[in-house]
Amino acid sequence: MNHPLKHTISFENTQYAFEYKTNAELKKAHFLFSLMGNPLLISLGLRIMQWAIKLNLPLIKSIIKKTIFEQFVGGETLEQTKWVVSKLADYQVKVILDYGVEGKENEQAFQSATTEFLKAIEYASSQKNIPFISIKISGISRFSLLEKIDHNMSIHKDFPLLERYQAAIRLLDEEEKKEWQLVYERLHQLCSLANEKNIALLIDAEESWIQEPVDGLATIMMIAFNIKKCVVYNTFQLYRHDRLKFLQSNFSITENNQVILGAKLVRGAYMEKERLRAAKNGYPSPIQPSKESTDQDYNTAIEFVINHLDKVAVIIASHNEYSNLYATQLMSKNNIPANHPHMHFSQLYGMSDNITFNLAKFGCSVSKYLPFGPIKDVVPYLIRRAQENSSVAGQTGRELSLIKTELQRRK
Repeated sequence: MNHPLKHTISFENTQYAFEYKTNAELKKAHFLFSLMGNPLLISLGLRIMQWAIKLNLPLIKSIIKKTIFEQFVGGETLEQTKWVVSKLADYQVKVILDYGVEGKENEQAFQSATTEFLKAIEYASSQKNIPFISIKISGISRFSLLEKIDHNMSIHKDFPLLERYQAAIRLLDEEEKKEWQLVYERLHQLCSLANEKNIALLIDAEESWIQEPVDGLATIMMIAFNIKKCVVYNTFQLYRHDRLKFLQSNFSITENNQVILGAKLVRGAYMEKERLRAAKNGYPSPIQPSKESTDQDYNTAIEFVINHLDKVAVIIASHNEYSNLYATQLMSKNNIPANHPHMHFSQLYGMSDNITFNLAKFGCSVSKYLPFGPIKDVVPYLIRRAQENSSVAGQTGRELSLIKTELQRRK
């Protein structure tokens, strides 16, 4: 489909949403989301999961693999993701590949993660259905170094972003400068290979107290690589009250450098942690005062990028039905083709299939964010997914309602 969207997309069509799942798979998903609807059970289960993984208990590990791991993760290795990638391709759904390992803190681990990211880029380039890979800068850099650079950047908060970044680096000691140079070189190597292999690299958002150096690095890489196509995307967390303004100022930087702004729009993933840290340390919370203000900024951001689609490549990475619908309505209003190369949608694997597969059915470019990695290493990711489903108002209930509707339809 390469014509403007003229049809009204509905996210209520469960036949399209779950066509790729067998009855047994649907029933298993129903069981999992039922458990996630119980916060106390989730809290206990997550503690047991962390304990069992640390002790390497085979039985618990096997249960995790057959339940929450299968629901939200593509496999333990790149090779194991093949069947998921292939199945999604049958329904015109693409894949954002993510090596889901977090929390390592030494040079050997950073180099190992970089090697895995390079392998993921090579693998993605061999598959028609994987146009993106996702990385976290905290996967290739020491957290406390990111924290120090972020602090240094706050000293120069009145400077423009890139000047603020350069000034912060100058404040590091010689050993830290060498360490940061290695981080820069790892990211540059990843972007260079992505550019060569025609794969886009998505840089994930981090906690607010390490986000500034990530923004600096991402912008530098965009200027270097986003000249004729969008190779590098930064992530904008609109649950932060300053991110809409940052999106607009970041656009000015890329526009002045005559490159494409790559923008992945999300609401956010660290809300409780951000609020607790702000309260503990006595500074204003970076989080929006209400869900309504988050939604308003998110939808304003959608409008902004769609109005500048010649100079912005966007990924609407959202589980909010209205935001996705709003984006398609703006596309229709502006006669933007459903498969415009700068317009993409994405949801997490294992969630919001009603959005993903209905968008795909109408010819939109859409993907599933598909993590992979050893069970013991992707536990932090799985914990966030479980907590997200138990804490986001209505998310688990919506998933259950849709699955029930489809199971009833199939009878």
